[in-house]
Amino acid sequence: MTGSPILTQMPKVGRSLDRRTARELIADKLMVLVATNMLRPGDELPGERELANVLHVSRETVRGAIQTLAARGIIEVSQGSRSRVADVDLSDVTVTIASPNAIDSYDLEDVHAARLHIELKVVGDAAANMDDEALKKLESLLEAQKLCSDDAMRFLICDREFHVAIYRACGNPLLSDFVTDLYTYMMDYRRSAMSRPGAIEASYKDHSEIVEALRRRDREAVVAAFHEHLMRIYRTTKELLVDGNGRKQKQKGTRNPE
Repeated sequence: MTGSPILTQMPKVGRSLDRRTARELIADKLMVLVATNMLRPGDELPGERELANVLHVSRETVRGAIQTLAARGIIEVSQGSRSRVADVDLSDVTVTIASPNAIDSYDLEDVHAARLHIELKVVGDAAANMDDEALKKLESLLEAQKLCSDDAMRFLICDREFHVAIYRACGNPLLSDFVTDLYTYMMDYRRSAMSRPGAIEASYKDHSEIVEALRRRDREAVVAAFHEHLMRIYRTTKELLVDGNGRKQKQKGTRNPE
């Protein structure tokens, strides 16, 4: 196992991280992207170089991880074309503490209230504990986000890395795992929301303000910037949950529609 900081921030996916290879860890990270609908069946994976840059590992590690997932039927690899996500259902895979199925069974208002109550405390603690290495990673992820253009899938891959890096900096692994699970809530809708004109640009602006506050180790400014970011996520998700008649498309306790 390498000393790369990204490998200490991997979701456990129900298993211990002890004695596992970098390839296995990145395979699990990619599997989580599929389980949370950040990557959907039929999606082409970003190139190896791009994934290696975002995940902070070598291209060889990414290639090995894709081969591992291909052997498990999660990724389809074809000669001369991009690897694609297979038609698999991983909604019951544990991301950190719970599965996306479990998280998605809660009402939007409950999840939003939980995020405001707990996540702002976590990112405030991250402001106090943020080290130079973690800050450098966040700055690198911001640069990667610039290259996403209007591609919601690619942006959300960077977005998850960005959020998890901040959560981990809080110093409490249990709290960081819990808010990571909250982050995965209704990712189908988040991807649709991020596909709207101007959505990526607005989130990138939020992220830039968060990183600037983290550079100053300014807890109050970090919490304020994150509060605005969470409110944006809440508003855009709620808009997609309501159809033209004002009826909720997803009821509490149901699966997200595909």
